[in-house]
Amino acid sequence: MRLCVTCALLGLLLLTLLDSSECLQKSVRPDAGSTVKVSTELPVDQCAVCTVSGVNDTETSCTSSLSLVPDEEVKLLFNCSQPIEQAYAVVITRSVECTKNACSPTTGDTQPSILTEFTRTFTWELTAPEKIVVSLNILGEGLLETTQPCSNGFQYFVANGKDQTRYCRGGSVTTLDLPDKAVISLQVKPNAAVEPVLFQASAGPIKGRTMVVSVDSSTTVVVSRNPGKPECEVCSPDGSTPNCSPTEKTLTNVDKLSLEFSCPKPQDMYSMKMNKKIGCTTALCTPAAGEVDPELFKDFKRSLTWDISVPDRTVLTLDFPGGLKEITGAESCQDGHQYSVSTTKRDGKVKTNSYCKGRTVSQLDLLGATTTVTVDVPKDGELDPSLFTVKAAPRGGRMMSVTPDPKTIITISRQTDEPDCSVCRDKEPKQICHPKILRLKDPTNTSVEFTCPQPQDVFNVEINREIDCTETSCSGNIVQAESSLFPDFNRTFTWDLKVVSTRAFQLDFPEPGMRQIPNGDTCPDGHTYSLVTYLRTGPANIGTFCKGGTVTTILARYKGRVSLQVPGDRTLDPVDFKLHVGPETSMVAIVKVTLPRGVSSTDFISANYPRDFPDNQQMRWDFTVPGMHNYTVQFSDHTAPECLNGSVEVEYQKKDKKVTRRTLTDPQPAHQQGDFSMVLKNCQTNRTLEGLSLKYKVSLMRSGHPVLCTVDLTKHQAVSLQIQKVGTDPYCEMSIDSKVEEKIIVAAGSKASLSFLDCPNEDVRLTASQLIACQNLESCSPTVLAVPKLDFSLPMPLHSFTWHITIPQDSTIDLRSTSRGLQQSLPGQECTKSSSLLVSEDGGSSLGEFCTNGVIEKVQVHANVSVTALNRNFKKNLETFLNVSFSQEIRERIIYRISPKLSPPTLLASPNWPGGMMPFSDVSWIVAVPSGYQAIMQFPNITQPKCEERHTAMTVKMQDQEEEIMSRREDEKVEDELVVLQSFYFNMSNCKPEEGQFGAVAKIVLQKKNHLLAIALGIAGAVLLMLIVLAVVCIVTKKKKQDKKNKEASIYIGTGNFFRPGDMHFTKTRSDNESHVYDSIDETMVYGHLLGDSSYANSLQDNYKGMQVDSYQTFTGPADGDLPVIQEPDHEPEMDQYKPFLDPSDSFHPARPRTPIDRQESLGFQDRRMVDNELYTFKSTGDINTIRLSATDMEPQPLIMEDYL
Repeated sequence: MRLCVTCALLGLLLLTLLDSSECLQKSVRPDAGSTVKVSTELPVDQCAVCTVSGVNDTETSCTSSLSLVPDEEVKLLFNCSQPIEQAYAVVITRSVECTKNACSPTTGDTQPSILTEFTRTFTWELTAPEKIVVSLNILGEGLLETTQPCSNGFQYFVANGKDQTRYCRGGSVTTLDLPDKAVISLQVKPNAAVEPVLFQASAGPIKGRTMVVSVDSSTTVVVSRNPGKPECEVCSPDGSTPNCSPTEKTLTNVDKLSLEFSCPKPQDMYSMKMNKKIGCTTALCTPAAGEVDPELFKDFKRSLTWDISVPDRTVLTLDFPGGLKEITGAESCQDGHQYSVSTTKRDGKVKTNSYCKGRTVSQLDLLGATTTVTVDVPKDGELDPSLFTVKAAPRGGRMMSVTPDPKTIITISRQTDEPDCSVCRDKEPKQICHPKILRLKDPTNTSVEFTCPQPQDVFNVEINREIDCTETSCSGNIVQAESSLFPDFNRTFTWDLKVVSTRAFQLDFPEPGMRQIPNGDTCPDGHTYSLVTYLRTGPANIGTFCKGGTVTTILARYKGRVSLQVPGDRTLDPVDFKLHVGPETSMVAIVKVTLPRGVSSTDFISANYPRDFPDNQQMRWDFTVPGMHNYTVQFSDHTAPECLNGSVEVEYQKKDKKVTRRTLTDPQPAHQQGDFSMVLKNCQTNRTLEGLSLKYKVSLMRSGHPVLCTVDLTKHQAVSLQIQKVGTDPYCEMSIDSKVEEKIIVAAGSKASLSFLDCPNEDVRLTASQLIACQNLESCSPTVLAVPKLDFSLPMPLHSFTWHITIPQDSTIDLRSTSRGLQQSLPGQECTKSSSLLVSEDGGSSLGEFCTNGVIEKVQVHANVSVTALNRNFKKNLETFLNVSFSQEIRERIIYRISPKLSPPTLLASPNWPGGMMPFSDVSWIVAVPSGYQAIMQFPNITQPKCEERHTAMTVKMQDQEEEIMSRREDEKVEDELVVLQSFYFNMSNCKPEEGQFGAVAKIVLQKKNHLLAIALGIAGAVLLMLIVLAVVCIVTKKKKQDKKNKEASIYIGTGNFFRPGDMHFTKTRSDNESHVYDSIDETMVYGHLLGDSSYANSLQDNYKGMQVDSYQTFTGPADGDLPVIQEPDHEPEMDQYKPFLDPSDSFHPARPRTPIDRQESLGFQDRRMVDNELYTFKSTGDINTIRLSATDMEPQPLIMEDYL
């Protein structure tokens, strides 16, 4: 095997397709008779398998799936952006062909050394003639059937048609008998050592299974092949020729019959159904138990059925020794043993109950002509010889003890004609039975017996209590339903209420009140209330009510009855209403109604509806209407009587206002406000004709004017809006597309119509969000976070705007301020609410609150990020917030790049401060310390957890150095103060906390370095320079005295032409004349390469305007042309680049050589033309060349911010 270092040349050929991070080259020769297929599920531009050929292995052919030619060597190159051991799969397929008595090959060979770096699947496809079985003898450890993955990485699969079975090593299965077309596979993990031979194969005729069974005359056994199973015949002897069937065999009254199956495991193909009959008289049953042979077809799936017949008026009792637990039809039994009992009554109705093994029910008393008991047993299920016992007896009964409360009457009455059942009082010999009705009045313990075992299906129970009230004695909780009496019967609780003839009894219902329904209907919860008042002309049904409605109080005159009907299958849960003695009234009833807020429509009916309202009577409804609502009364249905005396009227009255009278046909009040009362008055009617009845509804709606607006986001495909209530105003109503909602969401790219009714702006909050999705790093361009201009007018201002930024897993989000760096809001450096940005990771983990004008140059996050701007006037201030760009994946979760200032101190806080960091998360700060300064690092606030897994770590390390200057775990003390001499990294990583949380605040203070040695050397250099200058001045002065006799001057002419004003030539050569000696030296030229401003020389004071003789003129370039401009790239200091704590030599990629390019105006720039002369005079106008003064000059200088200069 050769790694990427040896296949680099081949990798260059794939560079246009793959950005490879791992590659592998290997030569492979599959064994003869095997087929090897190498494949990857990743796209070919991410992962590929290539064949290498040609001279010097320069030709490649790449694909995502490759099949290799047996017994032919091929050179393969694997190149993938993912770890190669996880990216590729290898399937080695062999065939085992068998005849009637042999297989070829006889062993399951594996070729263990082939492509061990990947997950391999060794597959053998078996073929055999019809009715021939292939036997595989497993070598080494046996196999264990399982449904879970194997922990050791060796997973066997056996496929037989549609069935597939998993095996792991370490079991007792040593032989597998498989039919034609079966497939056996072994899947192993990478680098696993595989034995050369896994099994030995042999073939032979299918060995069927022979069973000897006995079935008595009362039993019928049917053995049938399950649908979808392979063919397998079952045969029984029938003279000289066997009687065979491929699907089914029925057995009855046979003794030691030999059954032959043509398959070795018929229990996987067939199931058995057994049917027995039990006959009963009124006294006994034959047989008296549900008996079964536990070994009969034990390893088959069995369904055992007993049909039990009983004579009329006989009770059948089934006793189950272990007990049963009733289940619903959708449930199943965990052990696979499921019981069902079906009873067919005389009328043909069938009742079925299902059970599992348990201890809830041990005895079943059944009434009916026929009972069927069925027991479903799984394969290899254990059975007792006797599953249940059967008893028959004349129909018995059910006995209970009843003690009525004082002033309570219990009435038990028949509701059906069948079955025959009576209710009896007391015991023999004084027992008195009643076939239809029994009343109990005495508040003593009374024995009640029913002559049928389930009387709740036959009888109803009414529990009546009389309450006779004086003027003041009836109040409180005297109306209570007794829940312990007859809990499984259909019950009717009635209370007969009576007050003095001029007063009313008052029923107060707790919240949420009662809802009136049509008379005769029942309530959804089974608790149906009704109220009847007794008039001299007869009873009047005030109405039928359910829980939950607008009716809060009902008053009825003189005498009445309250009824509650509860079915037997419901647990009693009555309304806890209160009874009081009401005021004097002439009304039949007074109903008090509290209408709910919002839009509603509630129906009401008159007494006795749809029958006639009582003559010469009145009924009143008092309505409480919520504020800022309009009500409308509409008559839905009414009948008008023929009045013999008086007239039918409807009166409306509001508080402190006059009564308004209407007829049934007049327009009723509409769009009015305030509480009101409505009274229905009847006349004396002609009783031979139709009487008065009324059904009406009261509709309620908001009275305010809604604010309508349309939100159109079709031009903003990534922007969505959210509007929700934040106030407590109950009148505020929001709707979207005419649907009232507590929270409105307008999806991105959609259009919606919104309505706001009685919603103050301060009670409604509008937020918006925008999705910025980066699907592919190469195609994602930088962007600026800014609130888009939204073209719609909502009544409330925009509270916040959130950008949701998503990236691929191998990418990073880079956040930068659009102005002057970012600052994290921390105690001592708080951001104002109007300028802060909330940054959090996807999932809700907060990075912190940030604003501008800080020391954070860049924040890098290896996760999806949400940025929220809030508390701004988004309409007036259309500012930009952050620059967002995308880069390659980083090692840490979060990286901050920091450039501290001299003042104030810089504060750094871990993400989610003051909360804790996420488990197993890490964060790094890259801190740039200016040249000439050192950083004093302090940790004023640290919280450490108790770790469950791993440890926390706080690490400080200077850039370009291996040694960490600080590394502390959660159980180690952190230094109070740490001095860092140059730019450094600060890293925090969290453990999985058992308790507590991990977080820290660090403070960085910049301090000037102490340069005593540099100062001393500087002074010495200055003294030496002064001495040199003094010597030069002396020489020049002496020379000037000697040149007074010589009037010639040397002048530089920019055109390149020279002339001599005296002699026509110099009498001395350049080496021995003094033409290069100057009368003054401009020190700016001596140290000119240290100055960045080339205009400095021109700023010197001119003492005269004429031609300067024997003086140096500042060189500004040749007069006849400009030097070529050299464009050099800006050099970015390495301190601004993130470096992991891993040494480059230990990383995967070799470090790139650094080639610094200095600017011409920088300190490290030198012109080779200036070196040819001691005073750096120019000799030519040639190209500028840089030289390296020393190895130190190759190092980049730290970035110095303007604040430090």
